[in-house]
Amino acid sequence: MKINIITLFPEIFEALNYGVLGQAIDREDIQINILNLRDYHMNKHGQVDDKPYGGGEGMVLMAEPLEKSLKDIPDDLLGRVINLSPQGKLLSHKKAKELSSLTCITIIAGRYEGIDERFISQYIHEEISIGDFILSGGEFAALALIDSLSRFIPGVIGNVRSVEQDSLSQGLLKGPVFTRPENFNTELVPEILLSGDHQKIEEWRENQALIRTFERRPELLQNIKLTKKQKKLLEDLASKRIL
Repeated sequence: MKINIITLFPEIFEALNYGVLGQAIDREDIQINILNLRDYHMNKHGQVDDKPYGGGEGMVLMAEPLEKSLKDIPDDLLGRVINLSPQGKLLSHKKAKELSSLTCITIIAGRYEGIDERFISQYIHEEISIGDFILSGGEFAALALIDSLSRFIPGVIGNVRSVEQDSLSQGLLKGPVFTRPENFNTELVPEILLSGDHQKIEEWRENQALIRTFERRPELLQNIKLTKKQKKLLEDLASKRIL
């Protein structure tokens, strides 16, 4: 997958060079192409932003430098152009998986009060938000987006089953996990996990995922087709909560 990033702060994306993502970049499972927006400035002062028409606080990224940087990417490597903005649709597990199937994407990491709306209307295919909060710039949102979608790209995560069992992969949160020691501050690992009975362990994990989702993100259950057994467990949980 080819990912183009247009940004005012290329150095932030050095974070991509670590962990499994960095290894994937070294293998060229993912190719990152970073364009510094300042290289496409409009005058000798290196200007890429200006005051908003109509007055108001802050500065706005100009459409022309953004257009010039975008046109510096070959058409066959441009792909879907994404603007990271709190005005976009919320990033989800499903959306990350969808984007991972594309050959190329181009991410605009905005700053300040935003970017000229005319650039959005003429060039942006999709706006995405990583949450209902504000960041100082789109770079950190871009890092989150890239890390999220990269997990679905073949070869990035060595153990495919790990991705399949992630929180939200089946619509539920992941249940609790444990490792050594068996006794930590007098709190023991659940006995079932030490039993060696893989079928019962799997059933326990499925139940724990359902319980955790019910307790922490119950709205997720509205989008899941539950088995009779799962429905019964939820009914029991709901009755206990009422009591």
